[in-house]
Amino acid sequence: MERGTSGASGVDSGRRTFLSLVGATALAGLAGCITRGQPSELRGSFVIDGSNTVFPHGSAIAEEFMWRNNRVIISARGSGTGAGFQRFCTRETQFQNASRAILPDEEARCEQRSVEWVELEALLDGIAIWVHPTNDWCDCLTTQQLREIWQRGSTVRQWSDIDPTWPDRSIDLYGRDSASGTFDYFTNAINGEYGNIRRDYSGTPDTNQIVRGVSGNRFAMGFGGAGYYYENEDDLKLVGVDAGDGCVIPTRETIEDASYRPLSRPMFVYVRKDALARQVIRAFARFYFQEVDEEGYRQADRAGIRDPDERLTWTQWAARRVGFYAIDDDRLGEGEAALEAAIDEVIG
Repeated sequence: MERGTSGASGVDSGRRTFLSLVGATALAGLAGCITRGQPSELRGSFVIDGSNTVFPHGSAIAEEFMWRNNRVIISARGSGTGAGFQRFCTRETQFQNASRAILPDEEARCEQRSVEWVELEALLDGIAIWVHPTNDWCDCLTTQQLREIWQRGSTVRQWSDIDPTWPDRSIDLYGRDSASGTFDYFTNAINGEYGNIRRDYSGTPDTNQIVRGVSGNRFAMGFGGAGYYYENEDDLKLVGVDAGDGCVIPTRETIEDASYRPLSRPMFVYVRKDALARQVIRAFARFYFQEVDEEGYRQADRAGIRDPDERLTWTQWAARRVGFYAIDDDRLGEGEAALEAAIDEVIG
């Protein structure tokens, strides 16, 4: 098998391409097919697990790294942020993708087993609110209205409960389930508490099921990663969010400049500190912060994912390539400094 070109034709198909290529299980099979990659002295294998949402980003970086180091095998999985932290804290994995920051109980679990980590902001996402494309009454919702709709014990049942001029029809609600970091972030950002959500919505671990639910029901509403909207623009309609400064929809610009509030979010990679003693782990962690090469820039320009003369690191490049958004250079520098400090601590 020759080297794959997943997502090189544009970001719209990037997330779908990676998920269809490697599923939600592992990238190890792909590693065995990359037989024409570049030789290097690096060798070894390790495991990335965690967020299903972040999975395409981690897979994109792993694919590029393995192409440049053809004796390295990376198994990339997407078992979910919470499930991934359970494995990370028992030293089963070296890298943990997370669609929200580590929670106190997860910190405690890791500390009980003397697992230390480095937290790196790797990419940005926006959680979008979607309705059916023929919904011609709801273009924008305030954060207070979203809270009234989604909070535990909500009395909102019909669209007219939000605005009396809207239809007297039930709102069918779709969203991620409680195992998801997207669920955690959404419930905390909108309802002020992790897990605070009404019981009568349809929760699923698969955002594509949310897309199908909303696209098939004129009176439905759902939430999920903004990139899924841009992959299904004919089947969904974006609803703007007003956090007090007017209605804003999630776009590359509004997510990367944080004006889409409060549903723009950083997403993370956690690296086990003790694993940094291995050269291959250090090299892969540093790869996130390295500037892309000429081939990477050619792919970015063909896909239209960078501004003229913009410089990108691999984590920024991968984020946009698979339909997410790039962290800014300041946060990138903070993450690189944290990583180097951890490496110095481990290897002296």
